[in-house]
Amino acid sequence: MENIKVGISIGDINGIGPEVIIKALANENLLNNITPIIYGSSKAISYYKNILNIDFNYVNCSDPSKAQAEKVNILNCWQETVQINPGKQEENGGKYAYISLDRAVNDLVENNIDALVTAPIHKKTMKMANFPHPGHTEFVTEKAGKKTSLMLMCSESMRLGLTTAHMPLSEVASHITQELIEEKILQLYETCRSDFGITKPTIAVLGLNPHAGDEGLLGKEEEEIINPVIIKLKKKGNLVYGPFAADGFFGSGQYKKFDGILSMYHDQGLVGFKALSFGQGINYTAGLPVVRTSPDHGTGYEIAGKSIANASSFINALKLAVDVARYRKEFRALEANSLHRKKQQSRTAEEENK
Repeated sequence: MENIKVGISIGDINGIGPEVIIKALANENLLNNITPIIYGSSKAISYYKNILNIDFNYVNCSDPSKAQAEKVNILNCWQETVQINPGKQEENGGKYAYISLDRAVNDLVENNIDALVTAPIHKKTMKMANFPHPGHTEFVTEKAGKKTSLMLMCSESMRLGLTTAHMPLSEVASHITQELIEEKILQLYETCRSDFGITKPTIAVLGLNPHAGDEGLLGKEEEEIINPVIIKLKKKGNLVYGPFAADGFFGSGQYKKFDGILSMYHDQGLVGFKALSFGQGINYTAGLPVVRTSPDHGTGYEIAGKSIANASSFINALKLAVDVARYRKEFRALEANSLHRKKQQSRTAEEENK
């Protein structure tokens, strides 16, 4: 099985990111056929290793090309000794998270690593450090040279994408357009195919308003914007259904019947997702030429430095990053072979016609 190089940005050094990274990678079974590279500082990792008091071995590397396979590698993004204050919301947390993330994403888009797992950052401390985006998703999307991507939450029970993500609720309705919904449905559809191996995915679309508009009594967006897109894509052969009322959709277990779900806004989808999958979920930035995942939790300042953070979500994010990177390579190879066969068949047919 091909070895996969996975970059890991350290996140906020005052949050639980370094702790869950160490706890995850301390499991040597997780290192089979992968090369993890932590973008951060060996001093910061040593600080948390001492707090956790667990056996955790690593090597330093100056460049991804020199990383040692099936060992934990640390790429030092800064040399200075940094004051670490677990649980404190301060500029240093954002500053070094930004340095780590920028270096890791640059290596990702330059194909020096196969995938990236990002440890949690905090929006306020990142703003203190002059980070120019609302979050990881927007930053990675821009660096990858794309205007849009799909924030996709994944767990064993569902894959849930967001039409609008980090946006005030008061602005959501004005951003919901037929063009945007179609774009997000197609991104979700293609991701299910190319990244998860689902040949003919079924997609559920949630409504915007309570009771999915209740036939126009509680809002017109379902009838005028969402439903026309669903009908259009159905006519093209896509298995798209809805719009569904979000509360009943999650409450009745309907989400189990679909390969992908498209939510209209952040909390509409994330409340259902986290209620059903919290601690096990993964945030995946879909629709990009690069692979990036992250755990579904934040910096956890209230438990930082107490050795009680749960690494399950981070482990799942790492596994998904590896699986998607590996599957994409296989998918591209299959498509290339299929194209090659078609060309050969075309040449054969031309020769026979001669």
